[in-house]
Amino acid sequence: MHLTGTLLTISGLLACMLALAAAPTLAQSYPARSVRVIVPFSAGGGTDFIGRTVTQRLSELWRQPVVVDNRPGGTTVIGSDIVAKSVPDGYTLLVTPVPFSIIPSFFAKLPFDPISDFEPIALFNTAPLVMVVNPVVPARSVKDLIGIAKSKPGILNFGSSGNGSSNHLAGELFNTMAGVRMVHVPYKGSAQVLTDLVGGHVDVAITTLTSSVALIKSGKLRPLAITSLERFPAMPAIPTLHESGLKGFQAVAWNGLSAPARTPKHIIEKINADVVKVVQSPEVVERFRNEGAIAAIGTADDFKSFVRSEIAKWRKVIQAAGIKPN
Repeated sequence: MHLTGTLLTISGLLACMLALAAAPTLAQSYPARSVRVIVPFSAGGGTDFIGRTVTQRLSELWRQPVVVDNRPGGTTVIGSDIVAKSVPDGYTLLVTPVPFSIIPSFFAKLPFDPISDFEPIALFNTAPLVMVVNPVVPARSVKDLIGIAKSKPGILNFGSSGNGSSNHLAGELFNTMAGVRMVHVPYKGSAQVLTDLVGGHVDVAITTLTSSVALIKSGKLRPLAITSLERFPAMPAIPTLHESGLKGFQAVAWNGLSAPARTPKHIIEKINADVVKVVQSPEVVERFRNEGAIAAIGTADDFKSFVRSEIAKWRKVIQAAGIKPN
């Protein structure tokens, strides 16, 4: 009996040692075949550009095809649902953009749980927005704009690319934090917003830097503030809303990478390490900067915390603004 017990103990120790030794091997063997990355938007947009920039370099690093599969529709719901229901083996991943944190509060029912059905891997980038006004609006600072809005409630309006869009919610966050009421005017895209903003049909917009930089430089739009906590390096003269009196104001676009829930931890850690390596490379940092984006860095747990904080923040904004779920 004593000998049998000893043999069982030795056998157990050997099994543990083999399991520990196998973990690095499993991580090193991933990926052993092509990886499918779902982008929940059409080809050609900002999220698609960021996703393809990263996946192309992951493909080179892994020496395996990393195939982008565009699945637009439902404000990221269609593409996200495909990944949520995929085998959790690291071979189907989701480029996760900022609307992913909005849809839990904007839709009455989703076919998945954005927290429990996904395993966040890494944040690719953040991209600050810029608050711009038509030059006819007599505001040269955020303080001026708040003063006008408070003295004449409802006289100012702000345009967005659609109800529930990130720039719509950024405008509602401004309303809440500034204690004002600018009227929301939804459009079907950012291009239409900027056209009407230049034409004087709307007063204010919070939009992407890349779409508005030419109009700012030409004097057709006046920038008031950046929506990140820190100034954007390429446009350092524009202050942030945070430093303009709205302490803690942050409303940035972002993209990251997620896997189905229960994807093995060693795979998550492997992908995270390689994503960080890719997005911090000088070439990718420069490409992101040219698109008005800032390369990110962090662990999978960092990204998980970030996503959860974004979901909580936008839920409060949606409730405060009285936006009804679809």
